Amino acid sequence: MLPVGLAFPLAALAVGGIAGAFLVTPAQHAVKGPVRFGRAIRLLAAVVAAALFAVVAWRLEAEPSALPVLLLVAAGVVLSLVDLAEKRLPNRVLGVAAIVVGAGLLVAVVVEGDWGRLLPAALGAVALFAIYFVLALLSPRGLGMGDVKLSALLGLVLGWFGWDTWLIGLVAGFLAGAVVSLIALALRRVTRTSLLPFGPSMLVGALLAIVLG
Repeated sequence: MLPVGLAFPLAALAVGGIAGAFLVTPAQHAVKGPVRFGRAIRLLAAVVAAALFAVVAWRLEAEPSALPVLLLVAAGVVLSLVDLAEKRLPNRVLGVAAIVVGAGLLVAVVVEGDWGRLLPAALGAVALFAIYFVLALLSPRGLGMGDVKLSALLGLVLGWFGWDTWLIGLVAGFLAGAVVSLIALALRRVTRTSLLPFGPSMLVGALLAIVLG
């Protein structure tokens, strides 16, 4: 029999792999252009989702707080695929993600009975949204309104885990974006004036903050 501490991550690994493969379908429906996600992308999504599910389950164990984070990972797979394909974050997908993740937070707070976590979560959403909104006004070519809307969702989850985690998520998102840009430049995939989708970097930063915070 597997130890309890290992059983949950392994179960999450399996669920994440299956979910990642199936989540390519709604991502494909959200894409407007001629881009088609083939078997390689489906396999990659399954591997990434499985790994992230397992890491979150290992870090948060079987706590109720793991539920909204796992739902955020699932939503992040769809959002990242669309953003990487077309450099946009569809309102419909963002709306569904907000509803699903928000419902996960409500389930967690009901199970844990700690209603006090809702206030910092709400404040975290407002604060991160405000920061990204100002940055988008200052640099409209660098950030789109989809990124601004995504920031509210990420701020909600980050605020749930506390202001330290919220701050780490804010900084880690921009650091992840900078690393991706440097790697792309080094590989000569982009030029200094090229624009890269920022949604995946924001999601990576938030997940790093939750796992390491």
